[in-house]
Amino acid sequence: MNGTLSTSDRRRALLAILLAAVLWSAGGVLIKSVDWHPAAIAGMRSAIASVVLWCLFRNMHLTRSRYQIGGALTYAAMVTLFVVATKLTTAANAIFLQYTAPVHVALFSRWFLNERVTKSDIAIIAITLCGMGLFFLDRLTFFGFWGNIAAIVSGMAFAWTCLLVRREGEDTVEPLFLGNVLAALIGLPFMFGPGPGPDLAGWLTLIVLGVFQLGFSYALFSYAMKHLPALEVILISTIEPILNPLWVLLFLGELPGKWALIGGAVVVISVTLKGVMSVRQLPPARPTGISADITAPYPAFQDVAIKKSKL
Repeated sequence: MNGTLSTSDRRRALLAILLAAVLWSAGGVLIKSVDWHPAAIAGMRSAIASVVLWCLFRNMHLTRSRYQIGGALTYAAMVTLFVVATKLTTAANAIFLQYTAPVHVALFSRWFLNERVTKSDIAIIAITLCGMGLFFLDRLTFFGFWGNIAAIVSGMAFAWTCLLVRREGEDTVEPLFLGNVLAALIGLPFMFGPGPGPDLAGWLTLIVLGVFQLGFSYALFSYAMKHLPALEVILISTIEPILNPLWVLLFLGELPGKWALIGGAVVVISVTLKGVMSVRQLPPARPTGISADITAPYPAFQDVAIKKSKL
């Protein structure tokens, strides 16, 4: 999509998707701690996230292209169905089934994006899925049939969000912003349904979910999508389902079993290898400076970049 990237640009993009995955990984614990209808949680979380994205990227180009609208629809489906899945089945089921997404991206990247899928990519996908299978060997259950279905569809929507956002080119944040607005509208009727709403702790949790777990994370995701192939982004983000139980361990005291530790190690090693191979396979670097892509939403940073270029 973009021109040749320097090593530092690629590293920043890899760091961005890693940080996004860390923020995403808090979703399971936080969502389950809010006592509210899942569609209402999804809607309020996205409403807050849309405000965050609007504040960060005020110069968005809402062209309403077919890829922008398509990305918004798949994103809204992804974030809504993931919350529903997390409420209706186990957190392990929800996150594992959602991360069948790399398979869909690998199947359609060549046709839809003209991005080459290598043998090493296929190998990394296989190793990652095996590691995740080991990690959840003692956790996957048939509990919550409709929650499992929601998680599978959420994974398909996640894959197509990556594909469509990548296809959109430079305007990667616009589909995410529109998707959050759409998810907020979907959840709106459920916010005023029967039953009590969240307590004070629940509202604080929703703010954290909207600002950090969704808003800032997808700002980082949109940056990574400008610079990395869709398959690479989704493979690096598979660190999320490994970190998810780590927060459960830290905050709820739930200790992973031996298969979880082995599976987690497999995924971490495979994702690390993918990142290392990505940097080593870079073509010759273009002249570097402060990246225009990074500073575009922040005029003050652009001024600094211009002054430095004149020195």
